[in-house]
Amino acid sequence: MNWWLMTLTFLAVNLDFFVILLFFLQKYSFGEVLLGYLLGLWLLLVLSYGLGQTLAHWLPEWVLGGLGFLPLYLAFRTEDDDAELTRFRKSTPVLTVLGTYLVVCAGCNLSVFIPVLLGQTWPVFLLTLGYFGFLTVIVVLFLWRLGRIPVVTRFLHNDGEWLLRVTYFVIGIYVLYDSGFLAHVWELIR
Repeated sequence: MNWWLMTLTFLAVNLDFFVILLFFLQKYSFGEVLLGYLLGLWLLLVLSYGLGQTLAHWLPEWVLGGLGFLPLYLAFRTEDDDAELTRFRKSTPVLTVLGTYLVVCAGCNLSVFIPVLLGQTWPVFLLTLGYFGFLTVIVVLFLWRLGRIPVVTRFLHNDGEWLLRVTYFVIGIYVLYDSGFLAHVWELIR
């Protein structure tokens, strides 16, 4: 497993949600936010792994490398998901965090996690779940502390979108390259 890619992937697909987590940590307890976030993340990881394994059974790896275009799409899209969040604001804190995470992150997480988890064995996937769980605890703890610093909140609000787009772009290019997709396409057009 490429730990750097896993860490970058985790940060990239969750970066936009970190700002929302800062607000949730102001409103709800640490444990409620952590549990809702972990449940949402693990649900999307399991779905991504299952879909990726199904696709890998039927298609060669280089073709599936074309899924690297999904993070590239996310790097350039302009969609706004804020309107969908209102329906989750009246639930219990855990369900509010879980529901908001699924609304905000499901599309990008699935499109990024499927190509990244593609071809992993079951034990490596379980290790990935544990690693992402560990990263989640670290991030929520960090954000809980960070949320008390006003200048950080202003920075994320002003520059977080740009940083997220650059990260999606890097992941998309990596998936296209690492899967052999770019090499295969290059051979076809030469």
